[in-house]
Amino acid sequence: MSLVSIVVPVYHNAASLADLLAELQAVAARNRGDIFEFIFVDDGSRDESFAVLQALAKDEPRLRIVRLSRNFGSVAAVMAGLSLARGDCVADISADLQDPPALLHDMLAQWRAGSKLVLAARRGRDDPFPTSLLADVFYALFRRFAIASMPRRGFDFWLIDRQVVDMVNGIQESNAYLSGLLLWLGFEPAVLYFDRQARPKQYGQSMWTLRKKMKYFIDSFVAFSHFPVRLATSLGIVFSLLGLAYAAFIVYRQLALGIRVEGWASLMVVALLAAGAQLLILGVLGEYLWRNLDETRRRPRFVIDQVIEGADAAPQSASDATSEKAGAT
Repeated sequence: MSLVSIVVPVYHNAASLADLLAELQAVAARNRGDIFEFIFVDDGSRDESFAVLQALAKDEPRLRIVRLSRNFGSVAAVMAGLSLARGDCVADISADLQDPPALLHDMLAQWRAGSKLVLAARRGRDDPFPTSLLADVFYALFRRFAIASMPRRGFDFWLIDRQVVDMVNGIQESNAYLSGLLLWLGFEPAVLYFDRQARPKQYGQSMWTLRKKMKYFIDSFVAFSHFPVRLATSLGIVFSLLGLAYAAFIVYRQLALGIRVEGWASLMVVALLAAGAQLLILGVLGEYLWRNLDETRRRPRFVIDQVIEGADAAPQSASDATSEKAGAT
């Protein structure tokens, strides 16, 4: 008999929580030989998500609600869930039901067969064309310049062994890219493919904004690839060589051929291109330096406000939750 923890980051998902819990309960019923705990992490939601979770917890003793003090981001919410998970294995699934909870049954079978890292990778995705195109470009670049074992269309749905959980909890990164981190640890993944469905309209709109996607993109490359810095260096070298070549050409025309060099417009073009390249290079270096500064501050990645157990259990304070984690360790 194994204890299975399922972590669900929640941010403005009030409409889908009851249906998701019902799906997870069905998975638990299908795996009667195991004990389940459902850890829902409210990442500072401003809708009715927390109230819905409290109502669901009254009838489900396996449900644990973790409430963060504010919105820290989905990765931080998952990390908070991992820090409190007690399971022999831990799964992470989104709250919007775009990833099928029923697949957890096959993922558990792979884990029992010895896989310490089980990925539910997207074979296809029912998303708008621009979203799918940008995602495919991102994963293609990440596979090429960072981690080659990344599935072609990525993954956000996974299950890991207790050994891997402890390793992830021991890595203190403020801007972690969790999918890349799981692959970076080096365990051979078992990969199950599925077609990701569109977000059902009754569950509202995704809170995954363009700004958050850009941060996700930058974090992933800064954490696992030196390619942006190398690209900045290469651009600097190319523009320096072009500048030297153009300077030599001007001197040759003026001194050797006696041709007066004119061209205010061409001079401005060169100056603007050079300035743009410099700002780009400084921006790339700034991204690395900022993250380095963020790591040296050693601020907590998340702050737990309270933990509520199912079936009307009394809420725990953040200090109680920390003491519980330390005792389990």
